[in-house]
Amino acid sequence: MRVLLLDAAPGKLLDRELECLLGHGTAVTLNLRRVTDHAGARAAWTGRVDFTDFDAFDESALIAETIRDGLGYHAVKSRAGVPLRAAFLASATDPALANRLRVIGRAGAGTDHVDLAAATHHGVTVTHTPGSNANAVAEFALAQLLALTRNLSEHNEAAHRGHWSGPAAPAVELSELTLGILGLGRIGRALAERAAALGMAVQGFSRRPAEAAVRRAESLGALLASSDVISVHLPLTPQTRAMIGRTELALMRPGSILLNTSRGAIVDEQALADALRDPAHPLAAAAVDTFAHEHAAFASPLFGLSNALLTPHVAGVTRRATAEAALRCADHIAALLAGRPDGVPVVTP
Repeated sequence: MRVLLLDAAPGKLLDRELECLLGHGTAVTLNLRRVTDHAGARAAWTGRVDFTDFDAFDESALIAETIRDGLGYHAVKSRAGVPLRAAFLASATDPALANRLRVIGRAGAGTDHVDLAAATHHGVTVTHTPGSNANAVAEFALAQLLALTRNLSEHNEAAHRGHWSGPAAPAVELSELTLGILGLGRIGRALAERAAALGMAVQGFSRRPAEAAVRRAESLGALLASSDVISVHLPLTPQTRAMIGRTELALMRPGSILLNTSRGAIVDEQALADALRDPAHPLAAAAVDTFAHEHAAFASPLFGLSNALLTPHVAGVTRRATAEAALRCADHIAALLAGRPDGVPVVTP
């Protein structure tokens, strides 16, 4: 079975990922575009894997690689959320190909980069690794909150300029704050446990039943109005897109903070930027790790705002989380290609 690694695992984890896939008996083609050491990868793996080099975020290049020489691939694996839309899926499942696409694997939880309806239409199964980065993202959300409440960026910049400047007012401790968690899945529950251990009052809101031992807000509006900090942990779906806009932001408590480590399009970035620019708005600061436009298309109205802490979608990137996602994804792909779907998480429209 032919497998295309669109964006391989980083560093030494690449070797483990390749060994895992080869151990399952698959034939692997490694896209070198996001591999740091091209020469090292070729020296280590020539003769065991094939190589290609293209920008997977360029749909035309992706399709060209997929149909090259009429071979095709049985599976593709993505780590960074390469868009896999209808045009790609139609090309990758063309009956004229020697090997039609059967499986898409995501080394991560989110699958909004895949056109799930088109995948189902073309008979392609989509698998992912839910929970693989739950602890990492929960820790990162707390790091965002601490950075904002203790003004770490401001103090760091001042110190590097040789300025000794104390805070204008004493900082607030986490135990003085109420944390509202929007979405009580694996990440939301992991954050709730950690925040409670630090003395925070924790409440949450989820449209789906959850097992979290967290006080439940009756509605999104109630959560926003009664929390000092809102942390977003939802998948991007038609129902959650632009879920937090101008109306919702206006409901927040004076001096409140918004954290988003889920998906950028859940929060209206323009509305968020306008709120942060307005000294009279109740929202005081935000930390954003995910954006509506990322990678080569990275752009945001939040650029340049001193009360916006921006990071490039790195919340889930730890050694443990990345390894678990890569190896679990490889196992899932191999199991589905071998006709062993039991226990493998799949995503449907």
